[in-house]
Amino acid sequence: MRILILGAGKMGSFFIDLLSFDHEVAVFEKDPRRMRFTYNCQRFTKVEEIKAFRPELLINAVTVKFTLPAFEEVLPYLPAECIISDISSVKTGLKDFYEHCGHPYVSTHPMFGPTFANLNQLSEENAIIINEGDYMGRIFFKDLYRKLGLNIYEYTFDEHDRTVAYSLSIPFVSTFVFAAVMKHQDAPGTTFKRHMKIAKGVLSEDDYLLQEILFNPYTHDQVAQIRTELKQLLEIIDHKDADGMKDYLTKIRKHVRE
Repeated sequence: MRILILGAGKMGSFFIDLLSFDHEVAVFEKDPRRMRFTYNCQRFTKVEEIKAFRPELLINAVTVKFTLPAFEEVLPYLPAECIISDISSVKTGLKDFYEHCGHPYVSTHPMFGPTFANLNQLSEENAIIINEGDYMGRIFFKDLYRKLGLNIYEYTFDEHDRTVAYSLSIPFVSTFVFAAVMKHQDAPGTTFKRHMKIAKGVLSEDDYLLQEILFNPYTHDQVAQIRTELKQLLEIIDHKDADGMKDYLTKIRKHVRE
């Protein structure tokens, strides 16, 4: 299969490495410096070069802020039968775009990234495939993710956004609060160091990505739950309520086990 990948960033490079030995792969990246370490693929810096390649599948791996503009830029150079796809963690606006773009499409979300995941050992990581897209496109990504050992889930666009609001916004907001109140420690404990490592990883993400995840329409209710729990915990602390603390710890340990 002829596969075109948009963007030679961390995830774009990951897909180039993953696919280039089994498929004919090309990458379109305007900044040639980002393609210095790509190999076994054709490298395009001008959008006109895409036409001669005639991709059968396009994987949009650019920064989430530019997902839709990147699609719109390359669409005139794609064959009508080319399946277009994204791997974005934020699906805002994508469903409407796909329904009017005139191409078969598939949308997936590998629930891991180079910041924390070991890309050579992904058996404990997850991937979401949107079940509203092209059947053959879904089969391609299902086979690909299965070979990586990923746990695969199929959701609608709406179900995906609800899942992201829970699985990303809660840890992101918790990390923001930690980073906002923390102070330098000359001799930090293990727990502090682990939280700090997570904070540095989260805050290294693209600002627009963090913004869009938190602006997800389902995020508010999740963050409100954090506020409710903090209020309850603060009351227990203020009253030095030993029984209340015991009950609270029992409750959250049960949540963790489940």
